[in-house]
Amino acid sequence: MTITHSITLLATGAFAGFAGSLLGLGGGFIMTPVQYILYTDMGLPTDMAIKLAFGTTLLAVLPTTISGVWRHSRLATIWWRPTVIMGSCGLIAAFAGATLATHLPGAILRTAFGVVVLVSSIRMLISRDITIEEEPKDRPWLWVVSSIVIGFIAGILGIGGGIVMVPVLVLVFKLKMHNAVAMSLAVIVFTSTGGALGYITNGLGAPGLPTYSLGYVHLPSWLLLTIGSAGMAQIGAITAHRLPNKQLRYLFSVTLLYLGLRMLGVLDWLG
Repeated sequence: MTITHSITLLATGAFAGFAGSLLGLGGGFIMTPVQYILYTDMGLPTDMAIKLAFGTTLLAVLPTTISGVWRHSRLATIWWRPTVIMGSCGLIAAFAGATLATHLPGAILRTAFGVVVLVSSIRMLISRDITIEEEPKDRPWLWVVSSIVIGFIAGILGIGGGIVMVPVLVLVFKLKMHNAVAMSLAVIVFTSTGGALGYITNGLGAPGLPTYSLGYVHLPSWLLLTIGSAGMAQIGAITAHRLPNKQLRYLFSVTLLYLGLRMLGVLDWLG
């Protein structure tokens, strides 16, 4: 890993920590494609690079989201009962999703991730802020079902699941945006834990892993991403309660659009 790679990972972690905590996304959508690009640049094959990026991202997301959740909890915006239920179910589902992903071809995982990122970026660009007037819906069975689906997707694609969770919390459970962002981060603590464990346990002994890897987690990359993201997650959580996020959402969306096209190989095809 070169100095340029290290600086890129530090900057990526900082941006992902701030944007993820502000929008309740965890930051995995930024960390994963950047790592994939760096790993392939280091000479790793596609299959290894994408799985290493997924596993490392999920572990890097964990301290970042814990940092953001601590700040949100001090502002009393987390509804803890559904958070614990959704988180527990999501953890198990994320482990199952990660286990499945380690047995799938890297090209399929890369394409699936690129499609999800592309769709998410377009959705964020065209979506409008939603004002919720209703009381939050207390539906335990729906918490369980939705968390299993979100957790499974999170495990397969190496993300926390916030890009799906925030709209569900707002549109289905009728939470206000600030509460949805905070609760999404809290649930991501569980899903990222389950997913990371899946990539670690299923990657132990895999041939061709780079030095200082724990399963499909590259520890030097994890450290650099975490250093950059944990502190910025605090700032993102504070900003979420003080400023409208329209401008940052546009910046985040454009970045996702570029990374999604890059992961799908569209930019390579265009030269």
